Amino acid sequence: MTRRPLALCLVAALLAAPLAALAYPLDGYPWTRIKRLEAYRLAAQGSRVPSFLTEGEMLPGDGVQLNLVDHAGFQMPMEDTALSARIVEMLGADKRGYGIALLDYSDPSRPRYAQHNADRPQNPGSVGKIMALLAWFQALADLYPEPADRQRLMLETEITADHFIRNDSHDVPFFQFGQSGVERRPIAEGDTANVWTFLDWTASASSNAAASTMMQHLVLLTHFGKDYPVPKAEADAYLKNTPQKELTKTYLDAIRTPATRNGIDLGKLRQGHFFTREGKTRIPGVRSTSTPGELLKFYVLMEQGKLVDPWSSREIKKLLYLTDKRIRYAASPSLADSAVYFKSGSLYGCKPEKGFDCGKFRGNRMNFMNSMVIIESIDRNPPVRYAVVVLSNVLRKDSSELHQQLGANIHRIMQESHPVASSAPPATPAPTAGDATAF
Repeated sequence: MTRRPLALCLVAALLAAPLAALAYPLDGYPWTRIKRLEAYRLAAQGSRVPSFLTEGEMLPGDGVQLNLVDHAGFQMPMEDTALSARIVEMLGADKRGYGIALLDYSDPSRPRYAQHNADRPQNPGSVGKIMALLAWFQALADLYPEPADRQRLMLETEITADHFIRNDSHDVPFFQFGQSGVERRPIAEGDTANVWTFLDWTASASSNAAASTMMQHLVLLTHFGKDYPVPKAEADAYLKNTPQKELTKTYLDAIRTPATRNGIDLGKLRQGHFFTREGKTRIPGVRSTSTPGELLKFYVLMEQGKLVDPWSSREIKKLLYLTDKRIRYAASPSLADSAVYFKSGSLYGCKPEKGFDCGKFRGNRMNFMNSMVIIESIDRNPPVRYAVVVLSNVLRKDSSELHQQLGANIHRIMQESHPVASSAPPATPAPTAGDATAF
């Protein structure tokens, strides 16, 4: 773990099309040194705009705003039973396999809430990585009250992946200025990147290796405090020589306490363990759980600027802003011109069944698909803004396709609820990431 001097080098690149959904605004490289952002931004400015970029993915960093910060008196409304009924109707015979929570805050003074099985618990899968983000931002805020000091640590502190990543097959993007494209491969032991990049790999590429590395370093950050980052030999000695029970206590305190401090009910939303086998072996945890309603609360707190503080809430939201190929719920073409903030996770299990080919997203023992999404359609009058969480366990059906179709159906309902004003002038188009190089 070392800190490196700040440098800015902008070089054009020809990109290969990526395969996973990534996040953070494209003009964020000067702020984060996430290299793939600069590669994509430069490609988007050329004559060959990458086909995976949509209109909704071109917001600059200053276009990502917290929409409930200026509404101090905002409260979750009572359930709109008519809206809930429409959502349940579209689920059809599979309705028992879903838990849904939706908040329409297009007009924050008249929000609408709909739900179906909003308190039904389900393993969060990779959605639980949002709790690692929250824990990191809370730990930094506790040590450094000034956001500039937190930003400096995140920018300058480099982390080297080690045995805690074993074993993960999720690809993440690697880019070096001067190379012809963005390489996609799993993180390998010895790979080095700064804190921002590891957070990007955790939130958007959904790398288990990156998430477990950030959890490992959350323990180090909690233990060493303002001395973090310490030399690798010192960090390794602490992790090796500290009793496992003590490491587990430090980890659980570091990842659970921020949740309760920020208004999250641990009985309804918690991430209890590492995401890699090696991490779970070296620092055991507890079971994880989530509910649609509590995941929706996470988004509401974020939009209010109440996840740690407004600076942290906005940075977490940027880490969830899609700027790459859209998948699962976010893949609906109807969302192409909308900004999408997204975290998804899946778990499936198979058992022998004659005549059925069980596989990824099509489990017959369990088939969890979890999506938490914010949709912002701001280039219309009136704008439409809503958050929706969908946890499903519909056996034997492709859960990725089910969520994509559900995303299209819910978006149609939201648009119908806020019809375009025919007599009003058109909304001012949102700026694009190509208009600026920094924010």
